[in-house]
Amino acid sequence: MRYLTDRKRAVGLGSAKTGVHHFWAMKLSSVALLVLIPLFVFTFGPMLGEPHEDVVAHFARPFPAIVAALTLIAGFKHFSDGVRVMIEDYVLGGKRKYAIILMTCVSYGLMVTGLFAIAKIAL
Repeated sequence: MRYLTDRKRAVGLGSAKTGVHHFWAMKLSSVALLVLIPLFVFTFGPMLGEPHEDVVAHFARPFPAIVAALTLIAGFKHFSDGVRVMIEDYVLGGKRKYAIILMTCVSYGLMVTGLFAIAKIAL
């Protein structure tokens, strides 16, 4: 019987080589959301309860539309990456691949739907 350290058992199994990239992508989207969420709240908040025409006129201006679009992009990208990590950690077998594909499609689908709505209002 041979004594193997944890490192020796792991040598040769390979790595995904995406851990550092994924870590920094999550950190970058977190910092972006740290700035964008308060901006979104302060641009969207005053419009709550206002008539439809006022809301459309407000989001037809460039700054609120851009803030809302950037918040949607960063938020859904962060959501997609976070859900992917949870699926990779807790879903086993062949279901993992399908769950990742499904959640990626849902995330990007919602992102595109929101961006389309903002573009339709702003243009």
